[in-house]
Amino acid sequence: MLKKIIKSYDYTLIIAIVLLACFGLVMVYSASMVTAMQRYGYDSDFFYQKQKLHLILAAFVFILTALFPYKAMKSTKLLFPMVIFSLIGLGALFVFGHVAGNAQSWFKVGTSSLQPSEFVKLCVIIYMSAVYAKKQSYINEFNKGVVPPLAYLFLVCLFVAIQPDFGTAGIIFLIAVTIIISSGMNMKNILRLIVIGAITALPLVLILAGKIFSKTRMGRFQAYSDPFSVEQGVGYHIANSYYAIGSGGINGLGLGKSIQKLGYLPEPHTDFIMAVIAEELGVWGVGFVVVLLSYIVLRGLYVSMKCKDPFGSLLAIGISGMIGIQSFINLGGVSGLIPLTGVPLPFVSYGGSSLIQLAIASGILVNVSMFVNYEKNYKNQKEQTENNIHPLPKKVYQIKQ
Repeated sequence: MLKKIIKSYDYTLIIAIVLLACFGLVMVYSASMVTAMQRYGYDSDFFYQKQKLHLILAAFVFILTALFPYKAMKSTKLLFPMVIFSLIGLGALFVFGHVAGNAQSWFKVGTSSLQPSEFVKLCVIIYMSAVYAKKQSYINEFNKGVVPPLAYLFLVCLFVAIQPDFGTAGIIFLIAVTIIISSGMNMKNILRLIVIGAITALPLVLILAGKIFSKTRMGRFQAYSDPFSVEQGVGYHIANSYYAIGSGGINGLGLGKSIQKLGYLPEPHTDFIMAVIAEELGVWGVGFVVVLLSYIVLRGLYVSMKCKDPFGSLLAIGISGMIGIQSFINLGGVSGLIPLTGVPLPFVSYGGSSLIQLAIASGILVNVSMFVNYEKNYKNQKEQTENNIHPLPKKVYQIKQ
């Protein structure tokens, strides 16, 4: 049985995740050397060494979650504490949180920091997948099957938005929408949710209008429409991202030879790491990252379609959706396709909270994939065995007697 389990793991998915994380470690070192020395006064390999430790811890939790049976996660004994601790963690930020980038989103101890909202994304995926999987028999009963899980989603998005971190709140909301649409409820209930959501969001928008429509945030739309007209102001970030992407061309300037990371690109090792990749490694480097990210997302969606267990299917959809949504927002912002938001590129950008959360999520995805392959292979073998066993005809049996 152990051999069957080992053979059932999706090694192409595992290889794609490992390659992307290792490539990210190399690019974090390249992108952060100057920033570490110039801005923070650290050694040139400071962020590289920290990311290496993050990667080692991420590898450990990835192996644990890849081995841990995902079906045990829908237990109420696990879901209830997870929901409570996630809300406590978000609430504690308003008392003990550290402010960075105009948002009180981190717990900080020395040079290390923890961003609870990263892990809350995964909590939302697990909770909503488990609840909607259990409600499959009455998923279209609005008050009983549709509404209850949304209370947790509302509180999470509210806490994250108040920090204020509207980018992360938006991602959590989009992940939840992906799970809701895939849960099996009919279009009538989905439309009712849209109407109720709009009515609920309106007073919140009015209350938080000063933060939502602040000068800094509205400036991002101006930078999005024409960054070079405000290049020395709000368009500085995206303009330098364009310079990096344009100067890289097809083959790039060479690993470590980026010019924009020398103080021109803000946060070159986090939000703008793809701009550095484009400048140093050109189209080939960008293509490498995009192909691997696309493979992980598409493979996750394939697993969700093949999984016969509603919980496993929704988990795979939620995790794939999270990686896909974050990738699109980061790449879209860096390239000017959408307004810029501070979202890291999955598996590649510097950040311990993001990397460890992604390791847990991808480990769960690998575990779901393993169960799908195991059940498929075991069922096929069982059917073949049964087909090969033919009872002897009565006459033959009598002759043998």
